[in-house]
Amino acid sequence: MRSALLGVTLCGLLLTGAACGSGGDSGTEPIAEAPAVDVTTPATAIAAPNYYENTRTVCAALDKIFDADVAQFGTAMGRMIAYKEAKQADEAELARKAASKELKEVGEKIRKETSKAEDPDLKEAGQVSATKFSKSAADKGLFDKVKTTTDLNKTLLAKMPDWMDPVAGLCAT
Repeated sequence: MRSALLGVTLCGLLLTGAACGSGGDSGTEPIAEAPAVDVTTPATAIAAPNYYENTRTVCAALDKIFDADVAQFGTAMGRMIAYKEAKQADEAELARKAASKELKEVGEKIRKETSKAEDPDLKEAGQVSATKFSKSAADKGLFDKVKTTTDLNKTLLAKMPDWMDPVAGLCAT
């Protein structure tokens, strides 16, 4: 910072010296002197907020949600598939509702945890992610497509990145 201030001061002196040393009236206005710059007073820089510890805490909570709660969703989906394969429609529908409820709860937990984030980007990403989970939980068509574990794997391979990506980049360690 001092070298920048010194450079500005030197430029001002050079311009002033050039204007004074032109020797005679050239018919132009004299160049005004550059304002004096106090190089002894350092400029105060505004430090960027440090969200590191808070982000680590929020992301650790999200990791637990993504591990444990999404696993519960997968278990409920597995039950739904088993009932569909056994042609037990009533039980399959109950399992679908349970899986939907698990997915909705994942969204609610993400929303709750990211609301504690100090980093506004993480807070916003958490809301986006939570909304995606909740929207999928209400999408009966998503559940209707899943009839086998192969269908489940395809569906989850497509949906998991979409659900988690908003916060994933911000929580990378």
